[in-house]
Formats: sequence, C-alpha cells, structure tokens
Amino acid sequence: MPRALWTAASGMGAQQLNVDVIANNIANVNTTGFKRQRADFQDMYYDTMTTPGAQTGANTQNPTGVQIGTGVDVSATTRVFTGGQIDPTGRNLDIAVDGDGFFRVNLPDGSQAYTRAGDFRLDVNGTLVSPDGYILQPQLQVPDGATDVTIGETGEVSAVIDGRQSAIGTIALSRFVNPTGLLAIGRNLFQESDASGTPQEGAPGSAGFGILRQGYLEKANVEIVTELVDLIMAQRAYEMNSRTIKTADQMLQTANELVR
Repeated sequence: MPRALWTAASGMGAQQLNVDVIANNIANVNTTGFKRQRADFQDMYYDTMTTPGAQTGANTQNPTGVQIGTGVDVSATTRVFTGGQIDPTGRNLDIAVDGDGFFRVNLPDGSQAYTRAGDFRLDVNGTLVSPDGYILQPQLQVPDGATDVTIGETGEVSAVIDGRQSAIGTIALSRFVNPTGLLAIGRNLFQESDASGTPQEGAPGSAGFGILRQGYLEKANVEIVTELVDLIMAQRAYEMNSRTIKTADQMLQTANELVR
C-alpha cells in the first residue's frame, strides 16, 4: 500500500506538469511563430519480485514473472515544429517561412538566436530588426528614402531608390538536424544546443529550406480544441491518481484498525 501511495503521487506530479505544458500552449495561441509542446512520459523502475523465466521446478519455469511498477516520470517536453497557419497582414516587412528554416538574429551579447517569428521592422539606421531590436543576420539595411521594399520567395530584397528598382541584400535561413533539441529562451527565440546540432545556412527555396512569404505571418500551431481535449484528459488522470491515494489510505486505515 505505501508503494501505491508513491506511485499515485508520481502520477499526480506528472499530470500537473502536463497541465503546465498545456497551459503554456494555450497562453501562446496568438504568439507569432510559436510551436506547441507536449509532455512525454515513461514508466519508472520496476520492483521485480519474480524474474520472468525463473525456474519453478525441475522442468518448469515462470512464464511471466512478478514485476510491480513504481510510477511514471516525464521523459521530455517535446516541441512540435509543424507549420502554423500563414495569414496575410498587408505589411511589407512581415515575413513568413513557408516550410523549414529559421531567421537568425544577433543578441546583445554577440551570440546567435533563431526564430520563426518574421514580424520585422526598421530601426533608426534603417536596419531590419526584430521587435526587441535584435538585428537580422545577414544584416540588411534599407537606404534612406528607399520605397516599395520587395522580398522575394528565395530571399532577394530590393527597393525603389531614386526611381529605380535596386537590390539591397538577401535574407538567409538556418535549419537544424534536430530542431526539437533547440533551447527555448523566450521572446520567440531559440538557441543552438548540443542536442540540436550545428546550424546549416541556406537560401530560401533551396533543398531543405522553405520559401518566404512577404506580407504574411505564421501563427502559432496551437489548436485550441486539441489543447482542451488534452486538458480534460490530464485533469481526469490527475483525479484518478488522487483517488488511488485515497483508496490506499483507506486500506491502511482499515489495517491499522485491526489491532484495536
């Protein structure tokens, strides 16, 4: 019975974390380029009382054994990098990646970060930056007085300067062998980790990279109905584990009363 208490307690803890993950998904339903997470679980250590195949006689053996599980543990919080809906915004510095790839930006400490959020704007110097002022890499600067900035599907950027259409730079994308291994640091940003592998840079539309959509933004890939169903299932699992604790407690109480 004490084992049942700890086993059920591990289930309650796992479902609490599951609800935390779902809550974060729902909170970011309108976050540009957000990628939902899911909690993955694995069973814990087994108390093996009888090993499967153990001899039970001269010519017989136990076909299944006796193993008692000790609960559940959270093995990972996996980020799901499926594409979100791409919606028009009518703003020429909004860029969506249709397919694989991340924009690369410079952080104030000189390190690199990666994002799916393409809601860029110009700073005082005409440099293309993120909403937090992080400079898009490779750096792209729009000359003073330039108009009609155009961003092609394959990353070429041009603008009308002195009445003529002129190329002013290109936008590159980065991709990773294991994007789920990226380290999320908030503000729609990810950083490279030992699990993600090193970034591979390429032109939009080239092999393995998505294309760019000017005047569009990628929405979060969160489906509210799916999250609510998952939330109900997590709540019910939490309740069932709490009931197990209550049942084990009642059994202990019954056993305790036997000595009276």
